Amino acid sequence: MENRWQIQSEALEERRRKAALGGGQARIDKQHASGKLTARERMDALFDDGTFVELNDMVTSRATDFGMEKKRVVGDGVVTGYGRIHGRLAFASSQDFTVSGGALGEAHAQKIIFAMDKAADMKAPFIAINDSGGSRIEEGIDSLAGYAEIFRRNAIFSGYIPQLSVTLGPCAGGACYSPGICDFIFMTEKTSQMFITGPQVVKSVTGEEITSAALGGAAVHAGRSGVAHFVSADDLACLNDVRRLLGYLPQSCDDQPMTVPGTPVDRCGEIPSIVPDNARMAYDVRDVIATFVDLGSFMEVQRDFARNIVVGFARMDGKSVGIIANQANHLAGSLDIDASDKGARFIRFCDCFNIPLLCLVDVPAFMPGSNQEHNGIIRHGAKLLYAFSEATVPKVSLIMRKAYGGAYVAMNGKGLGADVVYAWPIAEIAVMGANGAIAIIGRHEIEAAEDKEAKRRELIDEYNRRFMTPYVAAEHGYVDEVIQPGETRAKILSALTMLSAKEQRRPRKKHGNIPL
Repeated sequence: MENRWQIQSEALEERRRKAALGGGQARIDKQHASGKLTARERMDALFDDGTFVELNDMVTSRATDFGMEKKRVVGDGVVTGYGRIHGRLAFASSQDFTVSGGALGEAHAQKIIFAMDKAADMKAPFIAINDSGGSRIEEGIDSLAGYAEIFRRNAIFSGYIPQLSVTLGPCAGGACYSPGICDFIFMTEKTSQMFITGPQVVKSVTGEEITSAALGGAAVHAGRSGVAHFVSADDLACLNDVRRLLGYLPQSCDDQPMTVPGTPVDRCGEIPSIVPDNARMAYDVRDVIATFVDLGSFMEVQRDFARNIVVGFARMDGKSVGIIANQANHLAGSLDIDASDKGARFIRFCDCFNIPLLCLVDVPAFMPGSNQEHNGIIRHGAKLLYAFSEATVPKVSLIMRKAYGGAYVAMNGKGLGADVVYAWPIAEIAVMGANGAIAIIGRHEIEAAEDKEAKRRELIDEYNRRFMTPYVAAEHGYVDEVIQPGETRAKILSALTMLSAKEQRRPRKKHGNIPL
């Protein structure tokens, strides 16, 4: 008589073996040769050692059209499951390019959807690893319906749990919109592509042929389109960056970010040697940030996009803080369309997930010019004002140098709800710079003077003396305290500590209507 335990145990092990092989050893070898890890290797790298648990590993496509019954693979081209990252629960999906190029069909989508739903149920982050040519054409509408269900969950869970998208190969067609709704997108330098229109060949201005995959590589999306938030050298480095980012984030909107003890840094005494008192001279604001955040803790977001504004996460005394800073060494730190979009989205993410905001202000203006006007700087700039105004997390501002006009207001001015505003003694807070102001308000005096240039210089000096300081703003209550550079870390920490239990309620409504 047959031993059913033995027979079924052997059948189980055979199914597990087939699932682990995906599309077969030859395709696994090809995946490795192209510089990519397999779907399961990526899961092992993402989660804490030995903690990954696979879900729905036996799911198989039920499609039969176009000979699909002969192409069925156990697991259906995606690995899903849960594990621990920094000891905390997280869920993930990882597409298997060795199975039909990672193409998404009905069963494939249902596995991802199940994992997403469980992440929401458990209030834990969800990480989607993309490596797919897009929809499984043989499954037609069922494939498209699967994408729609994923997109809907991306939208519903937005602001509820962190959602990270990791593109480690192609992400083609409509599949790009799931990453587009996620909070952050990671790519690798050589193997990642994101493109909507599918493989095409176009001619460059030099006549060379370029495929749409090349047009949608990491360099383009990190520096030009702004789609990618982080770019890493390879799969392993990318997954380590995902792990690092999660260390700054809470599990959900109902949680607080974890505290990670580090090395406190207070080099604020160096600030006068970093920031020139001449407002026309540039410097790197990241050097300022490094003087007061915990050692090595600043993780910049979208480093190569809209470089006139710097955003990212850091820690102060081990606690997460989101930093938004004007970058004086690019476009003088002025705000343009891309900088407004970049800043607004980062602010809203931090507000979703209880991360305090620190705004470092050195801004001369919104970027002038017909290109900005015709492409909607009013609409895009309004996003930044909206995001700061809407945010209810602790909001601290430090006016470092220039703070002119509407751009000063947009960078978390007191009127937008900043809880605490500091300024250094060299701060200049005004409607505009002295030259522009005197050209308007001193025009008649200059025209009437015998020595017009001498009169213009006299009026500019007087304007600078009376108004281009932080003291008028402080006298009127728009600056809470003028501080010495050496006090910067201590003052910011004091404000954040005081605000740590902040609660702010807003009028009941369905949601606002941000000027998208």
